[in-house]
Amino acid sequence: MKGKKIFIIWATVALAALFSCTPNIDDPIPVAAPSIVSTSPSDGAQDIEGDKIDIVITYDQNIRCTLKNQALITVEGEKEGSKVGGASIEKVNAYMVELRVSVIGLESGVKYTLSVPEGVVEGFRERQASAKSVKVSFTTKKVEKPIDYELNPSKKLSNPNATPQAQALYELILSLGGNKILSGAQSEGTANNNEHINKIASVTGKHPALAGYDFIFLQYSPTPSDWSWVVNYSDMSAPIEHWNEGGVVSYMWHWNVPSSEQAWKNGIENGNFDGYNFYSDKTPFSIVEALKEGTWQHEFIMKDMEKVAGYLKILADKGIPVIWRPLHEAAGNYDLYGIKHNAWFWWGKGGAEPCKQLYRLMRDTFEQKYGLNNLIWVWTLDATQEAQAQWADWYPGDEYVDFIGTDIYANDTEAKGRHYQACVNLGKGLKPVCISECGNIPDPAKCLGASQSWSWFMVWSSGTKDYPLNTDAYWKQIMSSSSSISREDLAKLRK
Repeated sequence: MKGKKIFIIWATVALAALFSCTPNIDDPIPVAAPSIVSTSPSDGAQDIEGDKIDIVITYDQNIRCTLKNQALITVEGEKEGSKVGGASIEKVNAYMVELRVSVIGLESGVKYTLSVPEGVVEGFRERQASAKSVKVSFTTKKVEKPIDYELNPSKKLSNPNATPQAQALYELILSLGGNKILSGAQSEGTANNNEHINKIASVTGKHPALAGYDFIFLQYSPTPSDWSWVVNYSDMSAPIEHWNEGGVVSYMWHWNVPSSEQAWKNGIENGNFDGYNFYSDKTPFSIVEALKEGTWQHEFIMKDMEKVAGYLKILADKGIPVIWRPLHEAAGNYDLYGIKHNAWFWWGKGGAEPCKQLYRLMRDTFEQKYGLNNLIWVWTLDATQEAQAQWADWYPGDEYVDFIGTDIYANDTEAKGRHYQACVNLGKGLKPVCISECGNIPDPAKCLGASQSWSWFMVWSSGTKDYPLNTDAYWKQIMSSSSSISREDLAKLRK
């Protein structure tokens, strides 16, 4: 019995000793707090671009950020020693080892500091210690805000030898600025007829003031006599009729070029123009080579310009001024569609400098060699917002341009403030501006109500198939509005 008693006493003591070494289950488990490995951007980073940024703080272990503590994350900015508003936290996300904070509303040229206090970030395990506080400072890139010019156009055309008729038309259009917008419609079919403006008149009772024509079928002119489809630019009866009835004549040029010298010869010798196109992805024709004297490409463009000049001279000889819009939609879509040097048309394929050189070459050739002083020159921009920063690089210069136009294809009929101000700014307010092409027509009354002095709009197609807002009712509204000018209205002003 004594031995048994001794064993029980020993066991009791041993168990007591064992339990006395076990920690209290309510005590926290001592685990190291998360430590910062890196930040992106790094603290003190300069020239951060854009008005939004994701700041990523990376820790040495998985973390979490509780909802109640996310509100403690702040962003502050300093500009010239004073606090600025605008920037704010859009989203906070803790995933694995990263704390990602999305900051929006950043201004240019401002130093910002993101503050994450202690207690916001902690380890992923239960009862783990919080990470220390962290601050990440960065400075946004300073972007000079462009000056918004007011429209105050030059009273003279850029050509000092402009015909009296061209100067008079220019002055008449300027006189309407801010009060009226000329209506316009591009020709359809063979691109040298009045079918489109007559169709609009059949619906509204009035013709558009501007009729737009196109040398898109230059290589087929004149077509063989046995063709059922005929285009002959020597027949200028359509623009002459429109001018005589009180309207304004406008020409553009979808300039088709051959894919090779042999394709050019095939067209000349047997009328096979299968190798011709104007889209940059459908022809290897090089604007850079075309600007070099001695190349077949240069010879081709000079001969084509000679043909067009001959047709335009028919109008010049009759005292008819022409609003001339060549090399349209080049400025702005260069590199826009993801393929290097792949602007929409071949004349934009080489970038800004060759395109400007070709525009200047054409103007100098038309005026100095062929004496075409009846032309009012329009420079057209691609309206895409992402391309707007490129516009100035493509501008040929004030001495070469009379109007700055932009082509707008939007799913509404609202006033176009961004496009308007960008065009005015490009010309520093000295060049009148126009909607040189549009799908759905921006409402002239709304444009004028928003202080947008567009000189004219030129609708590409009046039908609702492609542009559903151009209904007959809308056309009637526009053509009867006191904000727009029809051919019939213009005829009275030209007398």
